[in-house]
Parts: sequence; structure tokens; C-alpha cells
Amino acid sequence: MAEVIVIGCGAAGFLAAISAARAGAEVTVLERMGQPGRKLMITGKGRCNITNSCSMDEMIAHIPGNGKFLYGAFSQFTNADLIRLLEEHGLPTKVERGGRVFPQSDRAPDVVHTFESILDELHCRLLLHRRILHLEITQGLVTAAVDADGNRYRADAFIITTGGASYPRTGSTGDGYELARSAGHTVVAPLPALVPLACELPDPQELQGLSLRNVRVSLLAGNRTLGSEFGEMLFTHFGVSGPVILTLSRTASLYWKKHPDGLLDLAIDLKPALTREQLDTRLQRDFAKYSRKQLKAGLHDLLPQSLIPSVIDAACLSPVQEVNQITRKERLRLVGTLKEFTLPLTGTRPLSEAIVTAGGVSLKEISPSTFASKKVPNLFFAGEVIDVDGFTGGYNLQAAFSSGFVAGRNAAAFRKEEL
Repeated sequence: MAEVIVIGCGAAGFLAAISAARAGAEVTVLERMGQPGRKLMITGKGRCNITNSCSMDEMIAHIPGNGKFLYGAFSQFTNADLIRLLEEHGLPTKVERGGRVFPQSDRAPDVVHTFESILDELHCRLLLHRRILHLEITQGLVTAAVDADGNRYRADAFIITTGGASYPRTGSTGDGYELARSAGHTVVAPLPALVPLACELPDPQELQGLSLRNVRVSLLAGNRTLGSEFGEMLFTHFGVSGPVILTLSRTASLYWKKHPDGLLDLAIDLKPALTREQLDTRLQRDFAKYSRKQLKAGLHDLLPQSLIPSVIDAACLSPVQEVNQITRKERLRLVGTLKEFTLPLTGTRPLSEAIVTAGGVSLKEISPSTFASKKVPNLFFAGEVIDVDGFTGGYNLQAAFSSGFVAGRNAAAFRKEEL
């Protein structure tokens, strides 16, 4: 029986251990935190967006960070396989808007507890408070993993599933990158992906906490549009967040990596369902209704109350100007502002606040069919520690589950004598 050690017990670690044990290996999982699956506990706002119900081709399309590397993994362990595994062990799931899959209970701890019970059923050994700081390598193979207390854990094969460098309070502190480097691997510099953006708000106190739905948000570098998303966003004390912002943030991070002093703007189309002409007609109708009111009251039917002062200011108009005194030129300027309410961005929030890390162990040094290291044959990688990242919606977790499954199965099959 092969002995396999899994370093890190998150999404990838759970599946690596499960598949290795099912393949006949004796499995030990080493987790640095006091409980496994800490990051799983907070995904989907505590509900755990396990995966997405889309096709595998769609899944890859939603993983802009090297998603094609996962073709082999997704063919070996699909979203349907994941759902079946959980439901066979007593955790029913449901599909919500956008194909997002959640446990029916809406409780992330239920997902973690289900995986724990599967590990127990397969007689996997889970050791907590074990932070691995060093890999001992002899004659080109890993012979032991050494923890912070100097304890050595020996096995035939080792799988690094330590996550990235986002949300360090869950245990993802970048330890896996150092372990990879010690084994001779290249690490693509980690960047925050799926992270809120900092920007200059015209009226922070009024806007903070305001959520906008059904808006189109574009990321602009001068006159060039780098990306555009439709959906929901949120104003915060530091800038903006919400689904569309998180999706665009990866593009912003990569742009600033190449252009550290580059200027980016966020342009919000507050009424994307209307053309400029239609919006002008709507404004004229509202202005006729509120002809004897001040402009700030004349926009009451069109915008959230807390957003009105900022929009009026951006259009270079006065909030106390009477509606019936607004000229055509001023009205069209207001239309332009409503279609392109622009905020200058000042940066991303820190990597520690990112949902997902972009970057990681270079894929040039990992086999896409086995997730084995091309440098150290009995070393495997899976999950966020490798240079793969996707959008929100369950895609990142499926990438972690599938890569963990493949790494575990192949680690269980490793035989030193066959080299």
C-alpha cells in the first residue's frame, strides 16, 4: 500500500485525500489550522458555492487564468461527479441563478463536515495544527515533510494543496509557494484576483452601503475598454465591491502589474436597458412631472436617493436648480452622466482580502494529466497553489476539487521502483 501525504486540507486537499484513499493508498492529511476547510466555510457568503452546473467547456471559459490546463482534470472528475459524491454521503444540493450549486441547507459547515466524514470512512488520518515549512529531498525525490516543530512525516508521495495567499486567516498564507520553490519550482508572482477595488468616491458618506443592480460596469484605460460586466455592485467605505467588480478586478490587477503607474477608470452605465435617446425621453417625462421641483427631487423616480447628489455633481449641475429651468444641453449632459458615471480607480484591495489568488506554481512545471511535478516525480500540486484562477460562481472550487482528485489518484499510483 502506497503512503501519501496531503499538505493542506481545503477543497483540493479533501479530494486529493479521498481519491488517493479510494485508489488504495494510506493517506495522512496535514493541516496547519485547528480545523479543516476554513476557506470553504466562508465561500458563497457562508453558504458554500460548491460548483457550477454548466458544461465543462463553459467551466473553462469562466477560468481566464489558464483554464485550458484543466481539460484533463475536468474530464476525470466533473461537477456531476462532485455533486454525486456529496449526495451519496447525505448532502443534497440545489442549483440557483447562474448555475451556482449550493447545499440545500445553505450551510457551508455541512459541506466541510460531509468531506470530513468521507475521510473518516476511508480511514484517512487528519492531523491539525501541522504547519509544514520544509520538504526534505534526497536523490531527486521528496522523502519527508517537516513541520514547524521539527516533526518529519514520511511517505511515498506528497501533494501540496495549501491554497494561495488570500484570506490568510483561513490558513492560505503562501506556504505552498515556498515549498514549491524549495523543490526547484518557479512561482508566478501572486496577484489579487476577485478582489474589491479602491477608488475616489465623490460622496463617500452618502454612497457607502449603496447596492446597484442591473448596471453595466466597464474598466477603462484612457479610451480603451479592458472589460465590461453586467450585474450587481456595491459602494463601500474604500471604493467598490460586488460581483461585477470582483470579475473585473483580475483585469485591473494584471494591467497594473504591467503598468504600475497606469490610470484606470470605472465607468458605470446606470441605465443599460435604455439607449441615450430612450433615456432622454424618460428624463423629459420625469421633468414634466416634477417641473416645479428642484433637480434633486426631479430624479427621485430614476435613481436611489443617496446616488442623486453624486450624479448631479458629475453632470456639473446644481441640485437646487429648478427642473423647468434645465436646458436641453444640460439635460443631455445629465444623460451622458447616467450612461457613464465615472470613478477613478486608485488600486486593488490587498491580496489578503482577495477571494482568489492569481499566479502560483508555474504550469510549465506540472503535468496536466497527473498534476505531478516535472522536477520531483513524487511531488504533486492541486488547487489554488497552482497558476489557475477563475471568476465567481463555483468555478474556482470545481478547479480545486478536480485537480485534487487527479493529483490524489496519481500520487496513490506512484512507485519509486518504477523510475
